[in-house]
Amino acid sequence: SSFFSRHLIIFSLCLGLSFLSGFFHMKSKSYSISKSHEELLISPTPCHAKTNVMFLKTHKTASSTVLNIMFRFAEKYNLTVALPADQRFHLGYPRTFLAQFVEGFEAIGQNYNIMCNHLRFNPLEVKKVMAANTFYFSILRNPISLLESSYIYYKSYVPAFRSSKNVNEFLASPTKYYHPADYRESIYARNIMWFDFGYNNNAEDDTNYTQAVLEEIEQNFHLILIADYFDESMVLLKHTLCWDLDDVLYFKLNSRSQDTVQTLTPESEEQIKVWCSLDWKLYLHFNQSFWRRIEETIGLEVLEKEVDHLRTRQKELMETCLSEQEAVRKDHIKDKSLLPFQSGAANILGYNLKQDLDNRTLRTCQKMVMPELQYTSYLYSVQHPHKKRKKL
Repeated sequence: SSFFSRHLIIFSLCLGLSFLSGFFHMKSKSYSISKSHEELLISPTPCHAKTNVMFLKTHKTASSTVLNIMFRFAEKYNLTVALPADQRFHLGYPRTFLAQFVEGFEAIGQNYNIMCNHLRFNPLEVKKVMAANTFYFSILRNPISLLESSYIYYKSYVPAFRSSKNVNEFLASPTKYYHPADYRESIYARNIMWFDFGYNNNAEDDTNYTQAVLEEIEQNFHLILIADYFDESMVLLKHTLCWDLDDVLYFKLNSRSQDTVQTLTPESEEQIKVWCSLDWKLYLHFNQSFWRRIEETIGLEVLEKEVDHLRTRQKELMETCLSEQEAVRKDHIKDKSLLPFQSGAANILGYNLKQDLDNRTLRTCQKMVMPELQYTSYLYSVQHPHKKRKKL
């Protein structure tokens, strides 16, 4: 009888388990159905928009567009921006950043929310200006298109560029034109992103050294975006900072006309990877971590949906604001106060606003198209009304 009852117990246990597993199976199945249904109805746990943010503005990486996003966000939430002191438009660049380069630092110390004008990164000094809970991010761009862009933009300014006929000639033998001794003017000609992050752009490409730098950047920055995937970057930024879609809407700023783009030969492209090998390593490393971050947080499906949403919203806004549905050449910009700074051989594009906009829409649209120097000058006069206005 004990044999029989033992079997009965085992049998009822198995039955119970199979019933339970069926129950769990049903439960998990119905849960997943209701979860996707819930996701449509309820947004995930509410988070608070981060308002203490430091953006390291790198050169020729769509960073002027990001700066415009940061300035508009600062105005929306009435935040204090760490602006360049006196008549400057950058925070001491290309000198290594010091806290005293910020207007009013002595008076208000660490009470700045946003920092985003050009500077050469120096974490200890930046920490003097920004709160302890500040979110740090930056943006990188493929060094191949970056160098071509630098060449056109800084052609008349950089000795190495000035003395070569075109970008391909320069890249055929860069050391013939480039002299590290012209350090200040020449930074744009080699590993400019490495330099902006505060490191030596002429350093030997030694594995231990580059590895140490990449790790240090990972410690100093919470997020590195990729300009080549700008819309994806904006969606990731929005999620990470808990901002709204409208906070990362943008019109492309400081871009140039197609006819000033020089075509790189395949040899030149390969040469850039060697000549700017520090930037190349930097880019490869953070391009990988960028996509890993997306997969771990929002996933590719949600990313695609939100990128579409962003582009639709952007198109609507362009239709609302702009008289032409695109950027126009400098000589076609009607309102000269909205003319972007022109540099080198680049023809920097700008926008024309529609004529009959109501005041509120006009203000929104003006801020969307306001070039970097004008916006910096405007915010400076708002934050420091007693100081002499920055001359454009």
